[in-house]
Amino acid sequence: MKGDKKLMNILVVGSGGREHAIIWKLSQSDRVDKIYCAPGNAGISQLAECVDISATDIENLVSFAKNTNIDLTIVGMDDPLMLGIVDAFEEADLKIFGPSKNAAIIEGSKIFSKELMKKYNIPTADYEIFHDPELADNYLKQYNNYPVVIKADGLALGKGVLICNTYEEAYDAIKTIMIDKKFGDAGDKIVIEEFLQGPEVSVLSFCDGETIIPMVSAQDHKRALDGDQGLNTGGMGTFSPSKYYTDEIHKQCIETIFKPSLKAMKNEGRSFTGIMFFGLMLTEKGPKLLEYNARFGDPEAQVVLPRLKTDLVDIVEYAIDGKLNELEIIWDNKACVCVILASGGYPVKYEKGYEITGLNKQKEDDILIFHAGTKIVNDKVVTNGGRVLGLTAIGDDIVQAREKAYEALKYIDFYKKQYRTDIGIK
Repeated sequence: MKGDKKLMNILVVGSGGREHAIIWKLSQSDRVDKIYCAPGNAGISQLAECVDISATDIENLVSFAKNTNIDLTIVGMDDPLMLGIVDAFEEADLKIFGPSKNAAIIEGSKIFSKELMKKYNIPTADYEIFHDPELADNYLKQYNNYPVVIKADGLALGKGVLICNTYEEAYDAIKTIMIDKKFGDAGDKIVIEEFLQGPEVSVLSFCDGETIIPMVSAQDHKRALDGDQGLNTGGMGTFSPSKYYTDEIHKQCIETIFKPSLKAMKNEGRSFTGIMFFGLMLTEKGPKLLEYNARFGDPEAQVVLPRLKTDLVDIVEYAIDGKLNELEIIWDNKACVCVILASGGYPVKYEKGYEITGLNKQKEDDILIFHAGTKIVNDKVVTNGGRVLGLTAIGDDIVQAREKAYEALKYIDFYKKQYRTDIGIK
């Protein structure tokens, strides 16, 4: 016991760079006894005990949490939230941080979120919803404001949003999503949306159903290749803070987007406790909301959490108890840049199982290596996914952090290593 607070066993659900960042931050707390992660990865195994249970195997996760006396569970990934992991844990009288299934729909359905924005006058792009590919095609034939954005309704690993510059590209997008079913059932319905222009900024926030506390801003690079070329990915790098996200814009977003979103969910009987993620476009007509997520962003978590000075365990407990209004959350003024090292061919076709070298050459406190797609085979760390590592550097400003990140990644190697050279230049 430290003071009157019991040391805790904590379970984190997920296996990527976001979960590694969460666990890294939790490991700094003097309130933590032991951390478990299901299923985890090679990097996470250095800070937590990895448990061979899938993030979507909710029944076995509940059993594990009971049998291991887990005091708190934090959900990193979207899929288990949509499947109702929070509801299942709460029914078993287990403490868990994240939105319930009926609140996680804010990310699980693009159509739900767009209609919520419209109903509560939250500024967003104009849009139309389609259940039938032929009707969608007819609409696009008459559309005269290209480019246009086409979104799969459900979860698609961050790849279900397609920006189309011509009718031909838009038709291919409809075919890919609704006919070829590249994203499965997530493409049963689509949103066709006005293309907004301006800097895109991500703001994550802590929520307890009544109070919302935004975190520091970040900017993601979604496209696979330099100069924002190539296919959309889950994110090839990010940085914090965004120079475009001024104090004035922050105040505007709080009043027109953040607070109204939390209140809207409560009014709809979907009270939201957890991390609400706002994807914003800073247009000439003011900030507009592109999308919500219901959890920490990846790779946004990898640049936001290193700037967090307040104990993450305290924040999570205050949120679960509905007392965020009683807590002051403090941030470091330094900047962070995260460059993603991906497998060659990502996000389309890539191979796994290549040894990663140079991981132990980083000794500086301001260089952090967050593992995403890795595992240990024969005592060696090997690639095990599309996005392999997130190399985060901390600096006095974005320029310094960026220089440190690119210098550090020279020492890390694996076969067909792929990364963007322009993260943080925006």
